[in-house]
This record gives sequence, C-alpha cells and structure tokens, in this order.
Amino acid sequence: MAAQAKNDNNVVHLAIPPASTGRKVGGKSPGQSKSAAPAAEYFQRIELYARKIRQTKNIDSIIETLEEALRETRALHTSTEMAAARQQVAHAEERIERLKSELELVTHLVREDQLTRALNRRGLEEALKREVARAARTSSPLCIAMIDIDNFKKLNDTHGHQAGDKVLVHIVDIIQDTLRTNDLIGRYGGEEFLVLLPGSPLEAACDVMQRLQSQLAQKPIVWENQELRVTFSVGVAALRPAETEPTLIGRTDKAMYEAKRKGKNCVVVAA
Repeated sequence: MAAQAKNDNNVVHLAIPPASTGRKVGGKSPGQSKSAAPAAEYFQRIELYARKIRQTKNIDSIIETLEEALRETRALHTSTEMAAARQQVAHAEERIERLKSELELVTHLVREDQLTRALNRRGLEEALKREVARAARTSSPLCIAMIDIDNFKKLNDTHGHQAGDKVLVHIVDIIQDTLRTNDLIGRYGGEEFLVLLPGSPLEAACDVMQRLQSQLAQKPIVWENQELRVTFSVGVAALRPAETEPTLIGRTDKAMYEAKRKGKNCVVVAA
C-alpha cells in the first residue's frame, strides 16, 4: 500500500505536469498559449494536495484530500481551455481514484475483525461515537446490546479452538441476517459482541435480542457430526440524555453479567 502511494524518493505524486518543449520567447515557450495557464494552475493546486497528504498520517484525512483533488480534476473535463493537458488530467484522475480506493480498503480492514468480518473494537468505538452524536442531534432513540456466549471456555476445552471459531462466525452470521441494514455488530472481546440499534426503543431492542436467541436455538452448529447447542446472555441499555459512550457501555456490560447470574440465555435491561 505505502509503496503504491509513494515513488522511489518517498514523495507522493498525484499528477506529473507535461514537460515543456522549446526555448522560451518573451517568457513563454513558442508553443505556449493562454490555454497553458489553467494547466499550470491545476498542477500547482494538485501539488498542494500532495503536500497536504505527505504531512498527515490519518487515513481518513488523506481520503478527504483525495476527494478534493478528484473534484478539482473532474471539473477540468468541462474546461475547453484544457484540451492540451486533457491526457495528463485523465491520467491524474486515474491515479487519484486508484489511490483513494486502496486507502478506503485499508480503512475498512483496520476496522474489521478478521475472523468474523464484524466490526472490531476500534470500528465499534467509532460507530458508537457516531450513533450517539446522531441520536443527540436528532432526538432519536439508541439502544445497544452486549452479547456474551455462554460456557464458551468449556466449548473450547471440549471441542477445540477451531470449533470455537466456527461458533463465533456462526453467531455473527445469524445476527447479521436478522438485524436491519442500519444496525451494526462488532466483536467487543473474545466471545463478546456489541450490537448497535439506532432508532430502536428499549422494548423493540429486547425483542430483537430474544428473536436472535430463538434463531440460534433453531440453527445449531454441526461440528464433527455433533450438534453444538450454543446460547448467549444479553444486556440491553437505552442511551440517556447527555450520556457518554463509556457510561452507556458500562451499564450494558453490568446488565449482561446480571443475565449470567440469572442463569444465562436470557435478556436483562440495564438499570
């Protein structure tokens, strides 16, 4: 990735201006006309974007800068004064598009749990922060649920870690098939998952969790010709006015442990 974003001299180049030809006459090359001015200005602005990229290590900021450069480049397609530099502009657009796509892929991967393809802890924290801000801005409800697989250590000890991995993937598949498209799931810990339910009131969120438990009971995991019956305990909490993300997660986590104490395979609403 880094090698594609930089050349051999470790300098980011988004576009390479065409080399001038001929000697200058009166401060201009013989073939230079007024149409060359927009081209020169364009390459100067693109170099400013490249310099901005070199000065940041934040992938999201780099992608935003690339989007600005793309808008600048695409605008030139409608400029009749840019005919002489059209090929260079098209080449620059292709390079910027490719780099932006590669960075977006990297950004997605660093937020994804490699085993289950759910969000990882980092992705979850970013998503929760975003949803809490949206709920506050729109005065809409937000519920989250902490899911913990029951007796997971015993399952690993009995059937091995490969069986445990299959259980994790199976549960995420069931949850993703059941949730709405705007709901999110991420792996919070080893066998813990956090589900974000934007727009859902507390009662509806509890119904969703009970439906997930029912779906899991109906779809056991087959491992080495054995059916593995797996259950999970859930804590559910609704966002309170002005509540922070750590406090919300803390209440949800306590409710999940209360579900464990009550006998597991149940849903408990956070206090």
